[in-house]
Amino acid sequence: MPGILLGDVFPNFEADTTIGKIKFHDFLGDSWGILFSHPRDFTPVCTTELACAAKISNEFKKRSVKMIALSIDSVEDHKGWSKDVMAFNSEGESPLPFPIIADDKRELSVQLGMLDPDEKDKDGIPLTARCVFVIGPDKKLKLSILYPATTGRNFDELLRVIDSLQLTAQKKVATPVDWKPGDEVMVIPSLSDAEAASLFPSGVTTKDLPSGKKYLRYTKV
Repeated sequence: MPGILLGDVFPNFEADTTIGKIKFHDFLGDSWGILFSHPRDFTPVCTTELACAAKISNEFKKRSVKMIALSIDSVEDHKGWSKDVMAFNSEGESPLPFPIIADDKRELSVQLGMLDPDEKDKDGIPLTARCVFVIGPDKKLKLSILYPATTGRNFDELLRVIDSLQLTAQKKVATPVDWKPGDEVMVIPSLSDAEAASLFPSGVTTKDLPSGKKYLRYTKV
């Protein structure tokens, strides 16, 4: 089966992009990275997504996350499409603040398991699904989300999960349902109460449960 699993080293592919040829690991450097794919240039849902990504690109930059998109058309098509995207944002004179990979032969889409079998172009060839890959500074895949071609992404959610990934990479905590930065986090089960008390001087609270098990432990970081 093609594709990449959580914890795998992300392929160090070479590709043509709107900023020239890149080698992916060199492009990322020591940063986090997010790669998001699109079914096709000059299509409606993709245009709204790229426009949103461009509008909040500074939020990714603040988190030291390098952004890069992918679509199955040529670099020249990408450059033309980028003008439409920025015009959608009423910023027609500004360049798109991140590159787009040209995958017109669908080689990278196949390698990363990104083709949508249910959505095909006019020639009956599968389109690229809306994939999201978040890659850590160690070049390993930290998160993947796969949307069908017909469903646009929520970029607020992508920022939220990146905040969680970056926090939990540094602290021995997990983030509960609907967590947002500033909310309480959960102490991971592998920590003893003594270790938790030492690591979290702000204190740990435990929720009483019918089972009597003390696994819902909360703290502030």
